[in-house]
Amino acid sequence: MLLAFIHGFLLSLGLILPIGMQNGFILTQGALHSRWSNSLPAVLTASMCDTFLIALAVIGVSTVALHITWLRYTFGGIGIAFLIYMGFGTWREKQGTNDQTTTATAWTTRRQIGFTSSVSLLNPHALIDTLAVIGGSAVVYTAWSERIAFGAASVLVSWLWFFALSITGHVLGKVALQKSSLQVLNKVSAVMMWMSAAYLGYIIYSFQ
Repeated sequence: MLLAFIHGFLLSLGLILPIGMQNGFILTQGALHSRWSNSLPAVLTASMCDTFLIALAVIGVSTVALHITWLRYTFGGIGIAFLIYMGFGTWREKQGTNDQTTTATAWTTRRQIGFTSSVSLLNPHALIDTLAVIGGSAVVYTAWSERIAFGAASVLVSWLWFFALSITGHVLGKVALQKSSLQVLNKVSAVMMWMSAAYLGYIIYSFQ
């Protein structure tokens, strides 16, 4: 069990380290909120979504789901549409003065949950990492005790990482997130969403 736990921990750590759309959003929200606790909705949502995906991957449900054509197409279409919509919204978002910056970019609880859920559950990289890589690695463990240890380690990495990102962002503060920087960040985030939508379409509709 210990080896399975270490395997799951190291594998998940390697997968989660790159700063993509999900990580970048949590880091930014941690920096922009005057109180760190106000960024917790994004942290908790990302952690719970990862837990859900990892659980599906470990028990093998993901493999079955991906082979159900209508289910794959339905969720793929919803994901693509949502990412495109969020991309346009982020591209058009305007930044105010320094006093207005926090209210313009530190998202509400509802918006944090909605956006974090979308980039966690519909992000092609997250799906590949959890359902394919982690799920594919979990199948080598035939004993359920080892497989659960592997999955628990993967889940632990996600929770620790997202909390660390948010705290790091809050400690660094808004020094580097001036008006011009935020406008560039919005544009980059929007392009990433559109690229993710295109890639999600490729993954979902070419999957055999």
